[in-house]
Amino acid sequence: MKIISLALATLLTRPSLSRAFSTPFTTASILTSLKMSTTSTATSVASNPLLQSASLPKFTSITPSDLTPAIESILSSLESEFSSMESSLSSSVESIPYESVLPALEKIQHPLNYAWGIAGHLKGVRDSEELRKEYERNQPNVVKASMKFGQSRVLYEALKRVDDSFAVDNSGDSKDEDFVTAQQKRAVKNSLREMTLAGVGFEEGTPERERFNEIKLRFAELSTAFSNNVLDATKAFGLNVTNKSDVEGVPESAMGMWAQAYKMHLIKEAEGDEEKKKAEEMEVNANEGPWRITLDGPSYVAAMQHLPNRELRKEVYMGYMTRASDLSVKECEKEGEDTVSKNNVEIINEILKLRKEMAGLLGFDNYAELSLSKKMAPSVASVHELSNLIRDKALPAAEKELAAATALARQDGGATYSESNLPKLMPWDTAFWVERLKEKTFELKEEELRPYFALDAVLGGMFGLVERIFDIEVRAADGQAEVWHPDVKFFTIHDKSDNGKHISSFFLDPYSRPADKRGGAWMADCIGKSAALGFDTPVAYLTCNGSPPVGHKPSLMTFREVETLFHEFGHGLQHMLTKASVGDVAGINGVEWDAVELPSQFMENWCYDKPTVYGFAKHYETGEALPDDMFEKLSKQRTFGAGMMACRQLLFGMMDMELHSNFDPNGSDSIFDVHRRMAEIYTPYSMPVPEDRFLCGFSHIFAGGYSAGYYSYKWAEVMSADAFGAFEDVGLDNEEGVREVGRRFRDTVLSLGGGVAPMEVFKRFRGREPSPEALLRHNGLA
Repeated sequence: MKIISLALATLLTRPSLSRAFSTPFTTASILTSLKMSTTSTATSVASNPLLQSASLPKFTSITPSDLTPAIESILSSLESEFSSMESSLSSSVESIPYESVLPALEKIQHPLNYAWGIAGHLKGVRDSEELRKEYERNQPNVVKASMKFGQSRVLYEALKRVDDSFAVDNSGDSKDEDFVTAQQKRAVKNSLREMTLAGVGFEEGTPERERFNEIKLRFAELSTAFSNNVLDATKAFGLNVTNKSDVEGVPESAMGMWAQAYKMHLIKEAEGDEEKKKAEEMEVNANEGPWRITLDGPSYVAAMQHLPNRELRKEVYMGYMTRASDLSVKECEKEGEDTVSKNNVEIINEILKLRKEMAGLLGFDNYAELSLSKKMAPSVASVHELSNLIRDKALPAAEKELAAATALARQDGGATYSESNLPKLMPWDTAFWVERLKEKTFELKEEELRPYFALDAVLGGMFGLVERIFDIEVRAADGQAEVWHPDVKFFTIHDKSDNGKHISSFFLDPYSRPADKRGGAWMADCIGKSAALGFDTPVAYLTCNGSPPVGHKPSLMTFREVETLFHEFGHGLQHMLTKASVGDVAGINGVEWDAVELPSQFMENWCYDKPTVYGFAKHYETGEALPDDMFEKLSKQRTFGAGMMACRQLLFGMMDMELHSNFDPNGSDSIFDVHRRMAEIYTPYSMPVPEDRFLCGFSHIFAGGYSAGYYSYKWAEVMSADAFGAFEDVGLDNEEGVREVGRRFRDTVLSLGGGVAPMEVFKRFRGREPSPEALLRHNGLA
């Protein structure tokens, strides 16, 4: 029953289902080309593109003004249809067949899932003031509809009767020939659990139910505001650099990106046609500047890793770490602007209080227990146990890595980095000196790799990999679907083992667009597989924020961006290759949250497989393959900094868990006290600086689906590393063996979706439960 979590899940698409971090077009040109202006007359209900739910979204004709008439029409029909369904179910005295409940409900819900899903998608990739206004106008009514489904006692009792009618199967296992029944059982049990957590147990008209519903409505408002604030704060920051010495040694690709950003800023701020024309005719010069550094992912990371001017690095770092916080709004206060709504500190505090209160209403001691009630991890203690097991291996390695970077700074950084002037590296120093240490250790710079990672070539290599191991073919299909931006690509997937049958499709939005696209990378479903709805070819959205083309150069990716692309494609494959036909458990639906990162993190491992890499690593100008010695260095770099990276992820996960389990939002400690306390336990770094407001931009847990669930990345990484170990066991150079294991991976992990419990899925693939040994080995921490 996707509608139950619709207000939170579809609005704020999983930020990887996502990365912790995440073509030069102006906002105006995007809106013009895609007709995203509310000045146009709203289409009639009959021709409203958001109501045409039997087809792919018609992005070129959708306007923000379409949203309200579409939602009003849908909700009116939905209320009538659901009332009729409740009447039919409540009057039934005989056993209720499964088909009369969830499939019937899925048909009723589909128009709303379709329209609201498109709106939520556009909020992430093509935001505008007009869209925000219409979205926020309709959000309360959508949430109320969600609650109406989730709190229907008639529906709940009908589902219980269907559940009772199924044969008892405590194991959750099923024979292959009975997969449909297994899906139905899982879907029913999941729906009963979700309805319990949606407050179905509260009697209508009671204070508890009224308060619970108030909280749900407020959650939707707060999460939207949080996300908007992060996007706005990211857009608002810009640091102009004119002194060439300040960018000495910075990779040309980064300088080109910054020079392009400076030009786009001039165009945006131009007053009058003459000034705008002058800005548009300005020649971008990567080596001469001027340059503009922003907080957009590629720009920010490049500054932290390569900008030699320490004070400028600090300014960019502080800009990033204070986004949407009590500190970043002070300048707005000087101008007399309302800053309360822009301050995510207050929003976080309210979210945590409401989550704690909601958990109590549902009978849980804290929100973490509520969250884990629908995940694989059995308890908060089990999450601590795995995290501490990894910490005990990672922390000593991280301490050595940080010591080595510090020693290099002392040696090569001059008096500024002497121990007397700087007893320890500051946060804005660490990434810069770790990058210098990596370059010195391996005699390989990131910039030397970029020319071999052009986006189109990487896509070709990635598609070649899945053809080889999963027996599918990916075909470019631009023009076969309408897109929301000229950069967006469309592809179809075909089953080679079934005469090239078209089995799924996906959109790819590859580049960062800080003007209207939120940061990070994520996958979301556009159309899911569903027998009830007659949809047999699922469609996915894959969204990244990679380096855009600069001038005449194509998109030349960092290796991290290559990994991110593989990661999101892994999510997409689980959605697109599913054999599950029950909509609520098809693809990623119904998969426990701490297992959903398995396919995505699994795909990242192939970025270190030589045949895979050589399928795309060719110089974009000469066509020459990546030199062997560069690949060897790249492979050795895999474990470089693994300790620090593991500690960083553990910090995020355990900070999240602490905020939702032991932290008292009404107590004397602040959320930033929790950050500092967890940093002392899980990282080798110095304590966060007093101004650190990282939590104010932590969209995963405050505007996404990872609240009390960020640990899922490490939980699933254990499974993904062990899954890749099955390929290593047969030998990566054993083509026949790799194909055989790949087919088994497709037939289990990628096919069964949420129709089978994830532990059982893993055991069917691997023959046993997962072990952390492969993860520790891959990270050089064994």
